[in-house]
Amino acid sequence: MSAADRNRTRPGRRALLQAAVAVPAAGAAAVASSGVPARAATAESADRGFDAASPRFGLAVLPDTQYLFDADSADPEPLRATFRYLVSERGEADIAFMAHLGDVTEHGSPDEIELAADTFRTLHGKVPYSVLAGNHDIPSATDDQRGDSPYLKSFGPRRFSAMPTFGGASPDGYNSFHVLRAGGREWLVLALDWRVSRTGLRWAQGVLDAHPALPAVLTTHDLAWADDEGVARLSDNGQRLWDGFVRGNDQIFLALGGHYWPPGRTVLTNDAGNDVHVHITNYQDRYYGGAGMIRVYGFDLVRKVVDVETFSPWFLSRDPAKRTPLEAETIELTGPADRFTLDIDFERRFSGFAPAVPPGPRPPAAVMPRGTVAYWRFDASGTAAPGAAGAPVETGTVIRDLSGNGNDLTVSRLHDSAPDVLTWSDDHHRGQPAHASLRFDGGRAPDRGAVLRTAARAPLNSEKFLRGYTIETFIRLPEPFEGDHAWMGILSWEGRNGDAGKTTGWSPDEPTCSLNLSPERFLQFVVYPERQDADPTSWSHALPVGRWTHIAVVNDGRRTVLYVDGSKIARNPAQASTGIATLGKPFVIGATQSDETYGQGFYGSIGDTRIVARALSPGQFMPRFD
Repeated sequence: MSAADRNRTRPGRRALLQAAVAVPAAGAAAVASSGVPARAATAESADRGFDAASPRFGLAVLPDTQYLFDADSADPEPLRATFRYLVSERGEADIAFMAHLGDVTEHGSPDEIELAADTFRTLHGKVPYSVLAGNHDIPSATDDQRGDSPYLKSFGPRRFSAMPTFGGASPDGYNSFHVLRAGGREWLVLALDWRVSRTGLRWAQGVLDAHPALPAVLTTHDLAWADDEGVARLSDNGQRLWDGFVRGNDQIFLALGGHYWPPGRTVLTNDAGNDVHVHITNYQDRYYGGAGMIRVYGFDLVRKVVDVETFSPWFLSRDPAKRTPLEAETIELTGPADRFTLDIDFERRFSGFAPAVPPGPRPPAAVMPRGTVAYWRFDASGTAAPGAAGAPVETGTVIRDLSGNGNDLTVSRLHDSAPDVLTWSDDHHRGQPAHASLRFDGGRAPDRGAVLRTAARAPLNSEKFLRGYTIETFIRLPEPFEGDHAWMGILSWEGRNGDAGKTTGWSPDEPTCSLNLSPERFLQFVVYPERQDADPTSWSHALPVGRWTHIAVVNDGRRTVLYVDGSKIARNPAQASTGIATLGKPFVIGATQSDETYGQGFYGSIGDTRIVARALSPGQFMPRFD
């Protein structure tokens, strides 16, 4: 975009650049007639350490590079540095793809295009990418039916045909799409021309129709402009694309454009009632024509966010002591339009076109690794007659130990608790082997609750675990979390640690091993080891309410580590811990004793619970955290 163009790009003070295309028809031509191959290409997943299964990956976005390819004042080195950075970080940062937003060159001359095409060879074959034409790359008054051009010769379909992500191009060659695999699923990147014709839009609709379950990122040159506060608004051409294409296709959740500056963003609501994030990205007005600055969209499917950052690898690679003031100023942009986080619940956002299929229950045999000493679940495999959801679990009900080691649990109620303090439920953690749980309604004033206890002579009661152990369970705290439930127990062994000869610790009356919840909803795992006179205690962060959490306590025979949802917590003691000083008394789910007396019971839901007599890695937990 030239300075003359710049003066025409802002409403009010400046007139918006007018779209030179009539209102389109929302074409739905068959894929075969549009030349779109109905294929789902497999992205480069093995090269340079890129992990297509990782739930975290990066989408790099490169806007207008035209001032780096401007006749005899061209300098491709900043862009080469950007490409070298993307290649080197392909595996480390899981860079899945790079999308150029158009205006590769200033005049679109053969010499400029040839130099740009040569520069892109730094990236070619190492990181998959797309390029689209901006108004400076082709005759700006034309649409994608313009015919041949130097741009098309160098950046047409032939350039991308051998790229594993390349899905195809429109018959004219100016529009293309890529299918990449990242985050354990496939994504579609649609690269549309500076001015898409009705024919081009029918082709684009055909692409989406051929890949109806893929979330799509739309890239084009002229989409939106932004005010000085970074609030983006659709341009005339952007409004045309929105009305005729984007808003009716729920797959498109992110739309990116260049052309204008300053950068900005907004969120629009499509016809399905879902958010579409619209961003304008362009840094050619910055020092050195933007210096090959890129924006990286860091997708994190676990945290359900996209973290966005903007920086210049060229300046980043220089010796800090030798950077000029302008170089230092342009290394990274941290304003609200350049560095921000998008909150996207990917599963919910994509449910309209790609509903998540929850994993089915897994049989007990599939989740009992070597060394399993006890495994309980609350479906038909774990008990002879599980009741309907919401029905009380009768006192005396037996929950079988599916390991076959005889550590069955029997239900009893604390004090004079009513039947509804323990009920059956079909609620469960997504990764839980059994699709069932128990709902506990324990509490204080008066003390109430229910417990599941092993029999007096169950082998688990006396197991010392001198070679290590892994104790796993799933819990869900209710929302709202009402009442006083401070120090409620989740699971424990009965018996006073003082009777085991332990002299350290908070009190000789607390049990030899227990998993509890503090008033702040911090997990507390306290154990009195068999070999040491100590009480190493692990503390988690505050647990969330209203959603399932997986908890794993892992001991390798030397020390204990607590994991929450597959992540190691910070407050794990370095103190030695070998075994558990069990006293031959029952193991319990649903409460913790003090001085061999139960007060309140657990408040919330508990799912599958498993104990293995060795240390497991997160990749071996009931829901695998690889």
